[in-house]
Amino acid sequence: MDLTPAPIGGQAAWTGAEMARRTDWIETLSPAELAEIDAAIAAHVAAGRAMGDITPETFRLPTLAPRLTRILGDLQRGRGFVLIRGFDVATRPIEQSAIGYLGIGAHLGSFRSQNAKGHLLGHVKDLGLDIADPKVRYYQTNRELEFHTDSCDIVGLLCLKTAKAGGGSRVVSSVAIHDRMMAESPALWRALFNPMPTDRRGEIPPGMLPWFEIPVFNWHQGELSTIYSGQYIRSAQQNFPQARRLTPTEHAAIDRLDELAAEMSLEMEFRPGDMQFVHNHTCLHSRTDFEDWPEPERRRHLLRLWLAPREARELPPAYAQRYGDITPGNRGGIVVKDTVLTFTLAPA
Repeated sequence: MDLTPAPIGGQAAWTGAEMARRTDWIETLSPAELAEIDAAIAAHVAAGRAMGDITPETFRLPTLAPRLTRILGDLQRGRGFVLIRGFDVATRPIEQSAIGYLGIGAHLGSFRSQNAKGHLLGHVKDLGLDIADPKVRYYQTNRELEFHTDSCDIVGLLCLKTAKAGGGSRVVSSVAIHDRMMAESPALWRALFNPMPTDRRGEIPPGMLPWFEIPVFNWHQGELSTIYSGQYIRSAQQNFPQARRLTPTEHAAIDRLDELAAEMSLEMEFRPGDMQFVHNHTCLHSRTDFEDWPEPERRRHLLRLWLAPREARELPPAYAQRYGDITPGNRGGIVVKDTVLTFTLAPA
């Protein structure tokens, strides 16, 4: 087990209070860039291409692409998150919104499967499911999502419709949390380098257990990568008696991590058309509880992408339990025995 030798600091170790005073994390699309996206959508439709045919080469963005390259650098080597604002989702059908979103996403990385059904275009929507069902995931409900990472390098969300109340998006620097725990609670900080059983929620690759065991903090080749889902670490303790029992210090460590995440986070407004991208290795993200509209056509709806950039950091071998192949550009996602990769416009 390699421990971080010293506090990390740098651009990735920010606090929510600091970011609330800044606006450089909001990237507003210009009229020329929006026209370019519109033209790329129209060209895709006119060519009769499928969503799976969307690549940086087929979805040409000559003006916007260099900006997206710079944004990708900010995600992977800077603060770790961005909000891209100005994309129109109100006046176009969902299919064209999805094409535009996939086109922008393709310039950041390859698409990865987000669930056992193989969805490459995900939907975050309350489906009225019960989180007590061990196969239900929190994004399918209106329940609060605790701070966590997803099983990919970069996660993206496109807001189509907002809730009646609540559903705020929160982001926090896991690097800043690491540094603070290192200074304040060395025993708890050290415990987060221990592998912890984490519930797969029924999405079990062939030959794997119903849980995986990876440390929350991973120091590898001079970089800290964080992988965390406190809700699923706790549910593994409840659902799988054969999984290793956490020690009192380890329980206290994830409790303290959750407290610091809430204290140090930034909550941002999500408007229709906003695209948020988050680097999972240096940021955690969450969502507050929400109350939805009674009318089905008005209910909160986000599209989601899991992305694997071709030029990404090396990850420790332990990540193979969750990511499968850990080769940059071809890693992350969820694939089980019967998974068929697909793009769908219907939440499921």
